[in-house]
Amino acid sequence: MNDGYDLFIINMKQLTGIDLALYKEEQMKRRLTSLKNKYGANTFKEYFDMLQKTPQLLEECLDRMTINVSGFFRNKQRWSILENEILPELIQKRRGKLKIWSAACSTGEEPYTLSIVLSRLLPMNAYEILATDIDDKALQKAQDGLFDERSFQECTSAEKTAFFTQEGKYYRIKPPYQLPIRFKKHNLLKDIYETSFDLIVCRNVLIYFTEDAKNQIYQKFSASLKPGGYLFVGSTEQIFHPQSYHFQPVTTFFYQRQELEKRDWQKSANLTGGY
Repeated sequence: MNDGYDLFIINMKQLTGIDLALYKEEQMKRRLTSLKNKYGANTFKEYFDMLQKTPQLLEECLDRMTINVSGFFRNKQRWSILENEILPELIQKRRGKLKIWSAACSTGEEPYTLSIVLSRLLPMNAYEILATDIDDKALQKAQDGLFDERSFQECTSAEKTAFFTQEGKYYRIKPPYQLPIRFKKHNLLKDIYETSFDLIVCRNVLIYFTEDAKNQIYQKFSASLKPGGYLFVGSTEQIFHPQSYHFQPVTTFFYQRQELEKRDWQKSANLTGGY
């Protein structure tokens, strides 16, 4: 029986700009089927009609589609490598501010972790962090900077005390660590990428995309990095054939952008929109 999922993909792209065809179908369809069934819709066409009529249901659907799972210092060993090996190298050769992108930043734990780590190595006016996500609700929570205990599973008590102010059952990031961060809505699959980053962090997101979509994103990440810059990926996101993206694996989950020949620079500019 045709449950209308193919038409649902087309309709959701028109409605939200999110192309579900670029996400792994089995994972995404399973996630959305549970929501469809929750509201008694027999087909995805019925479910889409509900979404058009009820903004709260559409918001819940977008939340399920965009997979917001995060935490401070998630996979802490990797953050230790960033702090003790990768960032000191970038700092040593930097000219001006370090420019860092937390792509698909979800509810903000990742860019705030970056700000905390960088503050231990540099004056706070010596770096800037772009934090982007496709989900307006997640971005608003990130900008609010207020978190519950679930976000601190890999954060020490000393770090919690030093960088957050307790407000009842919640913890708010202290303002100085928020200042270097610029939050912005961004769709990795269709929007223009900014350039000249020293470091791009995109973790535990691309596992949900098709191989074609991942290929596009890795090409654009490569074009957005300065030569010698790094891409930091998640624990299940090893890049196969990294040389095809001008990446060199450095240590587990860290890839360094290699120098390009002059003729390749124009291709890179075209990939990111050329600005």
